[in-house]
Amino acid sequence: MIQFQFPNQTGFYKGKVRDVYYIGSDTLVMIASNRISAFDVILPRPIPYKGQVLNQIAAYMLSATANICPNWLLDVPAPHVSVGKKCIPFKIEMVVRGNLTGHAWRTYSTGKRELCGIKFPEGLKENDFFAQPIITPSTKAAHGHDEDISKEEIIAQGLVSKEDWNQIEKYALALFAKGKQIAAKRGLILVDTKYEFGKIDDEIYLMDEIHTPDSSRYFYADGFEERQKNGERQQQLSKEFVREWLIENNFMGKEGQIVPAMSDEWINTISKKYIELYERVIGEKFVPEPIDDIATEKLIVSSLNHL
Repeated sequence: MIQFQFPNQTGFYKGKVRDVYYIGSDTLVMIASNRISAFDVILPRPIPYKGQVLNQIAAYMLSATANICPNWLLDVPAPHVSVGKKCIPFKIEMVVRGNLTGHAWRTYSTGKRELCGIKFPEGLKENDFFAQPIITPSTKAAHGHDEDISKEEIIAQGLVSKEDWNQIEKYALALFAKGKQIAAKRGLILVDTKYEFGKIDDEIYLMDEIHTPDSSRYFYADGFEERQKNGERQQQLSKEFVREWLIENNFMGKEGQIVPAMSDEWINTISKKYIELYERVIGEKFVPEPIDDIATEKLIVSSLNHL
């Protein structure tokens, strides 16, 4: 993917997955690439159509939740591009969990019974539902790994005021409830996810992507209880299967570890998984659109001119 130069552009940031262009003082152009990251490391090979999947799911979900919380999105000029409002971000991620899965399970399985100040009961199995969804925030690191942090530490360190915390906590839980509702209609369980919030003046906005396979984990609802009762692995749609493959190949992003080689077959499998999740969540056939840089640039410029 080439780096563009747009009229009134004031800055550029290359993230792990997205390229972000700052336009003037109040607008962002966010281009979802086909890059894939895990354990805060960009893997060496891109995944076909991943950027389009992420961008279109996020746009769908931002539209579906706009009545819950103001969000940053203004326009989707191309399948892999979003244009929106520039916010001053809170330097935390709001991770909402409905089940004991992923990082929470890895923590629990070591014998620890507390995460981000939240205490867990004894006797839970992997993927069990919590009595109610919990929030396990993390710091948003500019470099390296994000770190778990408690609500009390966030407020004490001045990362978020108590008043703002109360609001984003309400927003995060309401967004998660809506996400679970949408997923349930498609035969899925929204297991966990993360949200990012920021401010424009004194108003809080939802930022970035939501309920995508990069930010969320989904299980198939059909057969969930039976698999849980039998101690079987849950069938899921998320990026977790990539993390599990990396772990099986002795890579967790730690110093000295080498990313395992990714075969063409494995790349194709990942791409199909992303497309499958799009079709399950959105309920529509995915229409792949190859990236054309010249056409993309024209569409973005047109969108900016009409804002």
